[in-house]
Amino acid sequence: MKNNFARLSLADLPVGSSCQVCSVELAGLLKRRILDLGIIPGTVVECIRKSPSGDPTAYGVRGATIALRHDDASQIKVSLI
Repeated sequence: MKNNFARLSLADLPVGSSCQVCSVELAGLLKRRILDLGIIPGTVVECIRKSPSGDPTAYGVRGATIALRHDDASQIKVSLI
């Protein structure tokens, strides 16, 4: 795994790329839901596809596919792997 110190957001991840979650900067119930889905620091996430309009985007997380809106994904900081 190579280190990428430039902190990207999950929303910046190109389709077909993988990353490791650094931090979840959401708040309240949405943060709890994201954490419950397994998106916690250290988790590997893959960008599977983006909808034709670009929002939402499908991500592979721990064997499951989840869709996140751009605004929510932009508050999840990641590093490329």
